[in-house]
Amino acid sequence: MKLFKSLCKYAIAAMIAVISLLPFYILLLISLNSPASMVSGTMGLIPSLYFDNYLQAWRISKIGAAMLNSVIITAGAMVIVVLFSSSAGYAIARFKNRLNTLIFNILLLCMMIPGIINTVPLYALMKNIGGINTHWAMVLVCATNALPFSVFLYTGFIKSISCEVEESAIMDGCTWFSAFWRITFHFIKPATAAVIILNGLGIWNNYAQAVFFLQSQKMRTLPLAVAMFFQQYGAKWNLMAAAAVIGVLPAVLAFLVFQKYFIKGIAAGAVKG
Repeated sequence: MKLFKSLCKYAIAAMIAVISLLPFYILLLISLNSPASMVSGTMGLIPSLYFDNYLQAWRISKIGAAMLNSVIITAGAMVIVVLFSSSAGYAIARFKNRLNTLIFNILLLCMMIPGIINTVPLYALMKNIGGINTHWAMVLVCATNALPFSVFLYTGFIKSISCEVEESAIMDGCTWFSAFWRITFHFIKPATAAVIILNGLGIWNNYAQAVFFLQSQKMRTLPLAVAMFFQQYGAKWNLMAAAAVIGVLPAVLAFLVFQKYFIKGIAAGAVKG
């Protein structure tokens, strides 16, 4: 009976994995097939390894420049998010007072407001301060949208860590600030990985706000470049699939790098928060 239950669990897990991976396999299959096979309808389950699709998609869509813009915006926003949200989460978790509690509750309320609702006032603000078609403005917008959830995650994770190590460091002459960056920050790597993956993917795939704030062709991010490419070459499925694979590949690599910390960070932040 136990063997049967184990086999059922593995079968269900395998089925879920296959269903989840099937769209990606179809996308990869289309991107590696020649235009002739797409037109004639002779595409099989094994790709013909026609890599020229990727070269054409890269050249025509100018996806390289768009990827650089996405890297700049995502990296800049994540640096701000990690530094500020970890510091705020540490202060809220370690120094319990009415002000910190009020700030934490306000941040929780901010998580309930969809980011697209703020687009109109944000556009007016960015236009007044000269932030349209600039990296720094988009970095600040994305970082601000990601801060509430990140603070929530860091707060819950830091609460699960004993403060005895920090108190020992303070007795040796460290301040609370230096104790956090020298000691505690190394213990919250799982939470940092979760913050980077969740918010980083959201910023990398940001389209709704980027389409308003980055109107110049030179400033287009990856989602904008892929969307414009789809509009121009919508009938060429092989090129569209190749562009989509190029766009999703950096996000997949980032997840593979941080995945071992991801579940631990989410679980600790959710339970202790």
